[in-house]
Amino acid sequence: MNAKRTILFSLGALAGLLLLIGLMAGIFRDRTEPGVLAQSPIDDGDSYTVALRDVPAVESIAASVEARETTIIASRLLARVEQITMRAGDYAQAGQLLVTLENEDLEAQVAQTSEAMKSVEARLIEARQNRDRAVELHERKLIADADLDAANANAAALTAELAAAKQSLEIAKTSLSFAEIRSPIAGRIVDRFVEPGDTVSPGQSILSLYNPVSLRIEAWVRESLALSLKEGQEVAVEIPALNSRLTARIEELVPAADPGSRAFKIKATLPAAPGLLPGMYARMLVAGSPQHVVVVPLDRIAEVGQLNIAWVNSDAGPARRFLRLGERVDDEHIIVTAGLAPGDELLMPPG
Repeated sequence: MNAKRTILFSLGALAGLLLLIGLMAGIFRDRTEPGVLAQSPIDDGDSYTVALRDVPAVESIAASVEARETTIIASRLLARVEQITMRAGDYAQAGQLLVTLENEDLEAQVAQTSEAMKSVEARLIEARQNRDRAVELHERKLIADADLDAANANAAALTAELAAAKQSLEIAKTSLSFAEIRSPIAGRIVDRFVEPGDTVSPGQSILSLYNPVSLRIEAWVRESLALSLKEGQEVAVEIPALNSRLTARIEELVPAADPGSRAFKIKATLPAAPGLLPGMYARMLVAGSPQHVVVVPLDRIAEVGQLNIAWVNSDAGPARRFLRLGERVDDEHIIVTAGLAPGDELLMPPG
């Protein structure tokens, strides 16, 4: 009995496997016989004669968006960071408090210097009183000239000491002000290099920020093209990431070429635009001399997969040509770099 069940189970499994193979092979679907599909007729009455056309050459130059006004916030003290009020991406106003450093020792130094100055002031008052008494006694011939000179010298020395104490107090107050770091410009925080609790040394970077309304592009332009550019000239700029085109104004042409690339650095000011950030890739479009190229209407070209095809009227009838396309001239015409020659008659694509 068990052997019979085993045989039936094996036959069922085999039948299921054969059915699955048949489905995958398409046995149960209608098949189309091989052959060539009928093609719509081509209208050879409506033809377009290919001719050369003068088109302004536009050279696309790789560029980068940079911040014209940028700054690094650094410490001027050896101290522990107590507070940082900004993070990357935050906006800061000019003069806004950004970082607070530990300042107990600086406050003590200010208090100590202030008390020392008060001590000198008290001694100076006494010295001036002694000098006045010495002058009076000297006039009455009761003290020698040396005693009067000593009183004058003591008062002058304490006057100088008081001036030095005042300068020391100003220095201490200035050092104390370094414990509060404020934004020198209105801008956006780019990066934050330390965290509260870290100890920073003089010159160590804490924050970096830039002015988002003072962006520009920088590009290396080949020497033959760069010499034709002028300061104040407007150029078109494409930002591929934003899918936008802006108009920039050239503000600086570095008057020295790079020896390796023989190119000049060009800097052009950009208008403020939403989403525009430093470091973005850009393309600067510079117009050159007109070029003679083949320009045809877009409706005369058909796309088949990744191929661009046009039909040309020939003695043997419509002939298919594979084309290599360039950039668009406008919304209705495009440059053809290979596949057509002046005098060819283009027909409307079938279908």
